[in-house]
Amino acid sequence: MATHKTLPGFRDFYPEDCSLRNHLFSVWRQCAKRFGFQEYDGPILESLELLTAKSGDEIAGQLFNFEDKGGRAVTLRPELTPTLARMVSAKANALPRPIKWYSIGENFRYERQQKGRLRSFYQFNADILGEAGPIADAEVIGLLVESLCSQGLQRDEFIVRLSDRNLWFYFIESLGFTGEQATGALGIIDKMERMPPEKALAALGELGAPDPAKTFQAITDFQQLPDVEAIAAFLSKMDLSEESHDKLNGRLDAWRELLDLLDAAGLNDFVKLDLRIVRGLAYYTGFVFEAFQTVGKGRALAGGGRYDDLLEKLGGSAMPAVGFGMGDVTLRDLLEEVNRLPRLIDKADIFLVYTGDAGFKAALGDAYALRRQGLRAELPFREAGMGKQFKQAAQSGADFTLVYGPEELAQGIVQVKHMRTGEQKAVPAAQLVGSVLALWREG
Repeated sequence: MATHKTLPGFRDFYPEDCSLRNHLFSVWRQCAKRFGFQEYDGPILESLELLTAKSGDEIAGQLFNFEDKGGRAVTLRPELTPTLARMVSAKANALPRPIKWYSIGENFRYERQQKGRLRSFYQFNADILGEAGPIADAEVIGLLVESLCSQGLQRDEFIVRLSDRNLWFYFIESLGFTGEQATGALGIIDKMERMPPEKALAALGELGAPDPAKTFQAITDFQQLPDVEAIAAFLSKMDLSEESHDKLNGRLDAWRELLDLLDAAGLNDFVKLDLRIVRGLAYYTGFVFEAFQTVGKGRALAGGGRYDDLLEKLGGSAMPAVGFGMGDVTLRDLLEEVNRLPRLIDKADIFLVYTGDAGFKAALGDAYALRRQGLRAELPFREAGMGKQFKQAAQSGADFTLVYGPEELAQGIVQVKHMRTGEQKAVPAAQLVGSVLALWREG
């Protein structure tokens, strides 16, 4: 008989894996709520047009897209941002600003699976819409940092690399690129960290750079600038038009304002200016950032930024927006790598042991009564010797074991044993639920 296997890039979640996944989700939820974000969700299946309107037709090769029985072109969602934009646009006039929403959902991308990248993954998204000021950027970066720290990561195990697509656009324009050329140049810059220099030179030449070597050197020098004042000094030495100077200096003022907010929030140690970050998605419009692990292979953990034009591009009202996404796959891999995966104990509160049919029915009735009070109560489905049942009770991790033997039934009592101390107490059967609740709360 053939054995059916999980599809490539998809995962089975056995109980222990599911417990860990749910723990990661719980930490994300707690962090988002502490920051005042509200949870939302949308359908797993979306219109293909919604995705191509956001990212272009070329994204179709990365999607699980098909025609449904109604003849509609649809796709399993690869991310939640388009869904968020659609939902907010539909009720934009009724939503109080700023809109602070988060979601934890499953996404799907048809791409080559590799370490840290699967075809099905869960992602934590957090976004602020309706606030154009840098306080929104600082808030989502703060939530990103807090989310990683709350999962158990230390300050020296990750860094948020902060950059600015607007600053890059203005700088690229000053080098002679315009319109689609500038967008193409940003695409090259986004890959330069992983691209041989000669390949980047050739790409700049194909794009139309009049002097690819000079352009490449200017871009490389710009990428290495460590702080705002170094950027200002670098730009002051360039032969730029007055318009270019004004645009670039305006962005540097925005940088100073954002960095002041991050400093006030105590986030400076977690964030560094790094102009090598550009973010490949064309809808980003301002500050962009990526969180990278600084141990092991240095993989990206999360990414995000400003996308002020996206809602209008998708047919909604113009609205500033900023947010990030964090996947569960690379996060779990890193926690495992630094030996910080939580040890989750899935245990019972109460275990009931019994003998005979009368003992079973009495135990079963009390188990249901205790469950109604919120306790996790377990009992064997089939009777075994008391010794074996007590062994099962120990394996369950229960705090208390309740005993329903012939003597207990005859006397109208239940023996309640504290599993940690070994202490045992006879409780009248009629008062069992209240007595057990009191003992359980006492610990």
